[in-house]
Amino acid sequence: MSSNSDSPTPPESGTPMAAGPLTRAVLEIDEYASGLGWDQPARLFALVDTAKLRAQEPGLADQLGLAEAASGSTSYTPIEQDELPPGTPLDEFLGRIAWPDAVTGCALTVERQMLPPSAEGSVPHGMNDKQLAAWVARHPERQEVRMTVAVLRDGARESAIRLREKDSPTEVLTGPDLVPGLAEALAATFED
Repeated sequence: MSSNSDSPTPPESGTPMAAGPLTRAVLEIDEYASGLGWDQPARLFALVDTAKLRAQEPGLADQLGLAEAASGSTSYTPIEQDELPPGTPLDEFLGRIAWPDAVTGCALTVERQMLPPSAEGSVPHGMNDKQLAAWVARHPERQEVRMTVAVLRDGARESAIRLREKDSPTEVLTGPDLVPGLAEALAATFED
C-alpha cells in the first residue's frame, strides 16, 4: 500500500493526552476526517509505531511533522492509504488487504446512516441490503454518523463515532466495542 501525503498530523490540542495511544490515534483520524467535511468516501489508514517510524524512516517522519515523543511513550502514526476503489463493496475490499510487518494496526473511517434503538423495531423484515439502506435513508429518525475504527495486530480495538447533527470534537463517543463488525473485518486483514 502506498502512503498519501495528506495524512493527518498530530493535533495541536483536542486529543486527550490521558487517553491510551490507540484512542489518541482514533481521535486524531476523526479530527482529520472532520476537517475534510461530510459526504466523504471511506478512508483507510495504516497505523505504525511512531518511534520505529522515526528510527527507520526519518525523512518520512520529518515530512509528517512527527516530533520526538516522550521517552518510553507509545504512539501510533496514521498513514492514509490510496483511495478505496469506487463501487467496490467495503467487505470485498478489506478481504483483499495484506499488511507488511511494519504496520502495527489499521483504521478505517466511514460514514453511514443509522437508526436510533427506538426505531429498530419498525424495520421491515425480508429486505436485502440495498432495500434496507433505501428504507433507512427515508426514515425520519435516521442519523448520519462517521465511524472511525482501529485495530492492532495484538487484538486491541478502539472506535470513535461522531453524529453529523452534533459535529463537535466534544461530542465524539469512543470505546473499543462500538462497531464490532467493522472491527472484526479490519482485524481479519492481519490474518495469514
